[in-house]
Amino acid sequence: MSSATASVRPDGRRPLPVRPRADHNVVGSVAHRLTPRDRLLCQVLFDHKVLTTEQVSDLCFANLTTARHRLTALYGLQVLDRFRPFRPVGSDPYHYVLDSLGVEIVVADRGIEVPRPGQHHTRALALSDSQRLAHLLGVNGLFCSLARWARTVEDAELAEWWSERRCAAEWGGVVRPDGFGVLRHGQRAVECFVEYDRGTETLTRLAGKLTGYAELVHATGWSPWVCFWFPSQRREAEARQILDHPEVAVVTGAGGLGAGPGGAVWLPVGSTGPRRHLIDLAARTAVSKRHS
Repeated sequence: MSSATASVRPDGRRPLPVRPRADHNVVGSVAHRLTPRDRLLCQVLFDHKVLTTEQVSDLCFANLTTARHRLTALYGLQVLDRFRPFRPVGSDPYHYVLDSLGVEIVVADRGIEVPRPGQHHTRALALSDSQRLAHLLGVNGLFCSLARWARTVEDAELAEWWSERRCAAEWGGVVRPDGFGVLRHGQRAVECFVEYDRGTETLTRLAGKLTGYAELVHATGWSPWVCFWFPSQRREAEARQILDHPEVAVVTGAGGLGAGPGGAVWLPVGSTGPRRHLIDLAARTAVSKRHS
C-alpha cells in the first residue's frame, strides 16, 4: 500500500499536506523583505490562527486585489500557508495561516521561545477540518471589520484585540468571552467583551453568561460593554428579551443590517434606537488602567 493511499481518511478526503520547512538560513533574508504590514499580519495570525482573504484585506489593505497579490507573495516565501475548507459543491476562499517560517519570524520579533514552530503550523492547518473554524472566523471577522472602520477614520485604532485563549488566561475563572477589544478614536475609547453567537446555543444559556460578567463587575468595579453578535435580526430580537441585566452593559448587533460590525449596527439593550457605531458607546465608562 502506498503512503498516499494510506493517508486517505475514511470519508475519502486527504489531509492537507504540510510544506517542507524552509531552511533556517532563509529566515533572516526573508525577514528583511517583510514590510511592517506583513509583520502585523504575522502577529495577528500567530494569536488568532486563521483569516480569510477578505478579513486580511479588512485588517490592513486598501482593497481586496492588493491583499490577494501580497498574500500570494507571502505564500510563495513560505511565510504563510493556505487552505480551502472542503465543500461538496463550490469552493471557499483561501484561508491563511502562518507557515513555519512565519512562526519563526514572530518568535524572533517577540523574543519568545516556541519549541516546535512546525507544530504550530500543523495545528493551524488542522483548523481546515475543525468544527470550530466557522466560529473562529466569525469572531476574527468581527474584529477585522472594526479594524477596517478604524483605518478609515482619522485618529482611530483598534488598540487591543485579545483572543479567546488570552481572555481565558486573564478571566477564565469568571467569564470566558470569545474575544476582548479596545477601540479608540481621539480621546474616546470603548472596551468590549465579544460573545459571538451562531444560533447553536439556547437563549437561556446566552443569558446565563451575564451572571459571570456581573461577578466581574462586583470583583473589579470595571464594567466594559458585553457585545453580542447574532446571525440574524430575528435571533437578535429574541435574545434581547432576556439579555437585560441591571449590572451588565449589554449591546447587540446582527447580520443582515447592511453593514458589518464596523458599521452603525449596535443597539444597547434597553434602548429602542437608533443603532450606533461601537465607538459611540465610549462615553459610558472610562477606560480601565489595565489598557490605558
